[in-house]
Amino acid sequence: MCSNYFKYLNVTLEEERWGIYVNSVGYSKVDPEEHYPNQKHPESHSLTWNRGRTLHDYYIVFISKGKGVFGSSVDPAVEVVEGTCFFLHPNVQHRYKPHPDSGWEEYWVGFNGFYVEKLMGNGFFNSEKPLVHVGHHKEILMLFRNLIEIVKTSLPGYPQQIAALTLQILGHINTTANYLEYSDDPVGKLIAKAKFIIHESFQEALDMEQLARQLPMGYSAFRKSFKQLTGHSPNQYHLNLRLNRAKDLLNSTILNINEIALQTGFESVFYFSKLFKKKHGVSPRSYRALNE
Repeated sequence: MCSNYFKYLNVTLEEERWGIYVNSVGYSKVDPEEHYPNQKHPESHSLTWNRGRTLHDYYIVFISKGKGVFGSSVDPAVEVVEGTCFFLHPNVQHRYKPHPDSGWEEYWVGFNGFYVEKLMGNGFFNSEKPLVHVGHHKEILMLFRNLIEIVKTSLPGYPQQIAALTLQILGHINTTANYLEYSDDPVGKLIAKAKFIIHESFQEALDMEQLARQLPMGYSAFRKSFKQLTGHSPNQYHLNLRLNRAKDLLNSTILNINEIALQTGFESVFYFSKLFKKKHGVSPRSYRALNE
């Protein structure tokens, strides 16, 4: 689970020449009955429900949990449920907030550039239809998380990396809007939801029987369907996710092995190293040395 975080980025001429640049990323968890927004933003981005807000760049907001309401000058107030992405278009007044009974968790990225203007001008994303229900889309979730991790690390060249991730998010939203995955497959929808929950909680211990009940499905049917659709049991899928995330952290950060083990949900560094070597053929330390 991420901690509340946001950053507004300075955009240089080099980023503008790239054709797409990111100017803001963030994540916020808003608890039921909590004041919204629960983070203090610059005055230019201040948002209240009564007066709304107008921005000068494009934004994608992804609601991964909870529900709320969204409205704009071109769209009446509509309900927003978890699994919804909504677009904020430049110079279009908008407002949104979580429902006080549920709260919500939101990720966002702000972006612009001449390539973005071309995409929007070609009609891929319509300002009159700003909401896209992507469901429990694990790839979009992980892309938002990767955006935040890369901005936190801020290694050389990161503006171009986060621009590329933003394009991937746009690609996934466009694909989902046009080719809804599992639209006629209720079991597929439940397994997609399970995969999303596993990705969202990959740093934590998960009780798969409890997860099956949450869907809801019987555990035997859940395990069988999950393996048919993913090729792995739920527990192995969860473990592979944690080990692959550890590999990414070894490649992209300067965190030590202990810190990486903790961030990927392993309480024992010895157990982490043993499982990492079994999957990747080398210890975490050796893997980092080979890829430096």
